[in-house]
Amino acid sequence: MEAVNRGDREQTDTPTSGGDREQTGTPTNGDVRRDDRRQAGTPVGGNAQRGDREHPGSPISGSAQRGGSDIPGGRRKQRVSMADVAKLAGVSSQTVSRVSNGHPGVIDSTREQVLAAMRELGYRPNSAARALRYGQFNTIGVILFSLASTGNSRTVEAIATHAAAEGYAITLIPIDVPTQDNVLGAFTRMGELAVDAVIAIIEIYLLDTVSVTLPPGVHVVVVDSDAGDRYSVVDTNQADGARQAVRHLLDLGHRTVWHVTGPRTSYAAQSRARAWRATLEEAGRPVPPALPGDWSAESGYAAGLALAGEPGCTAVFAANDQMALGLLRALHERGRTVPGEVSVVGFDDIPDSAYFVPPLTTVHQDFAEVGRRCVRQVLAQIRDGKSSPPGTDLVPTSLMVRRSTAPPPASAPAP
Repeated sequence: MEAVNRGDREQTDTPTSGGDREQTGTPTNGDVRRDDRRQAGTPVGGNAQRGDREHPGSPISGSAQRGGSDIPGGRRKQRVSMADVAKLAGVSSQTVSRVSNGHPGVIDSTREQVLAAMRELGYRPNSAARALRYGQFNTIGVILFSLASTGNSRTVEAIATHAAAEGYAITLIPIDVPTQDNVLGAFTRMGELAVDAVIAIIEIYLLDTVSVTLPPGVHVVVVDSDAGDRYSVVDTNQADGARQAVRHLLDLGHRTVWHVTGPRTSYAAQSRARAWRATLEEAGRPVPPALPGDWSAESGYAAGLALAGEPGCTAVFAANDQMALGLLRALHERGRTVPGEVSVVGFDDIPDSAYFVPPLTTVHQDFAEVGRRCVRQVLAQIRDGKSSPPGTDLVPTSLMVRRSTAPPPASAPAP
C-alpha cells in the first residue's frame, strides 16, 4: 500500500482492522487506523479523508487503494480484469479484447459468451486505455453557432443518432459569437477533449469570407456552408427547395410571390432568397421588396402585418415554418383569409407544420439524411486517415403541398 512507508512495516504488534489478525507484524492493506499511525511514528501520506481525521478509529477510505472499495472483513474488492472475463468465458484475453473493441472477426456465439461474462462480473472496458493504445476515441466533436434554429437542432439530433449507431458518441461545443478566434478556440477545446473528427454546423454566412479558416490537418465535415471549394460540405439543396416553392405558387396562377427572409448572416437564408429572386426573374415576373425576418414566429408576424396592407399580395414564401406561423396569425388578425386571399408556403417541414391552421404547404428538409451523410463522411476520413476532397454533397428537398396554398382570387389587383 502506497500510504504505509518502510518505517511502518518494521513496527510490530500493530492491530488490524476489525481484529481479524493479531500480532502479525505487518498491517493489512487498507486497514491502518489513526491509532496505528501514532504507534508507527510515521504519518500516512495524504490518503486519510476528512472523516478519518474526525473519527480516529475509522479505517482509511477507498482512496488509499486504487480500483478497490471497502467490503466487510477489511479486504478490498479488486477491479475486474480482462483476464477474469476470459477465464469465466473460457476464451483468450485476446478474444475478450476483440469483443470489447467491437472487432467484427468474432463469431456470434463466442461474442455473446464473452458479453455474458462481462455482465456477470460487471466488467467495464477501459475506454481511455483503449484510446491511447489504438489512437481512436470513438467520439465526434460537433461545433455550431446556435441550437435555437430548427435546422441546427434537428441536424445535431440526426448526427447523434447515426453516430451512436456506429458506436460513436458526440461532444458538443456551441459558439456564441462566430469569430476566427472563437472557431479556433473551439477546435482547440475539441483537441483537449480527445475527439477523432469534427462536424462544424456553420449555419452562419461566415466560411465564405476570409474571416474564418478551419485548422489544417483536422478531419472535418462542414454543414450549411458555401465552402465546398475548400472543405467537405453536406448541405440541403436550399436553392432547389426555394425554386420549388416559388414555382408552385406561380403555377397556381399568382402573378408574383412576396418573400420573408431569414437573417442576413445565414447562408441558408441567403441561398433561399437568391433562388426566390432568380425564379421570379426567369419567369419574367415583378420582384417585390423582401421583408426581413430572423427565423422567429415574431418576425414572421411583423412581416405579416405589413403584407396584410398590400392589396396586391396574394402569395408569400416564408424562409422557414416558424416565420410562416407568425405570418398566418397576422393575416388572420387583419381579416386576410388563407388560402382564399393569400397563399403561404414555408420551408423546413417541421412536425407541427401539418397542424397549423390551415395546414402549411412547405419545403421538406431531410435532416436525418443530412446527419447520416455527415457521419458517413467523417467516419470515412477517420478510417482512411486523411481528409475528404473538397466538394458539396447536396441532400434533395421536396415540396409538401397542403391547404395553405390555392389559386389567387379572381378579383386580385395587380401587384
